[in-house]
Amino acid sequence: MKMTNKTNQLTKKLIQDLRKSAYDNGAPIWRDVAERLNKPGKSWAEVNISRIALHAKKNEVVLVPGKLLGSGDIDKPVTVAAYKASASAVKKISGAGGRVITIDELVKENPKGTGVRIMG
Repeated sequence: MKMTNKTNQLTKKLIQDLRKSAYDNGAPIWRDVAERLNKPGKSWAEVNISRIALHAKKNEVVLVPGKLLGSGDIDKPVTVAAYKASASAVKKISGAGGRVITIDELVKENPKGTGVRIMG
């Protein structure tokens, strides 16, 4: 696969940190997420909360390697880690008792990546 030339230094660092975490913790999930984020930005995932509400279980951890969008409703508490999240998505998930965090925070909380569902 052709490597892209990322110009955003924060994105480069996140990809590098994910690869290091995958190696250090024996967690291939972080390498998978790093490869998805290394692709061109226009091919990144865009997931609406209606899709999360449909597929995620109560109190599940969901990772979106891209942008979390606020279309739809959610009525169960979930933790969603995303590269970016719209303000309406954060408001709706928080209103349902869940939380929205960054991918970095998820890696720190769960270095092995167990119990994480990737959507997108």
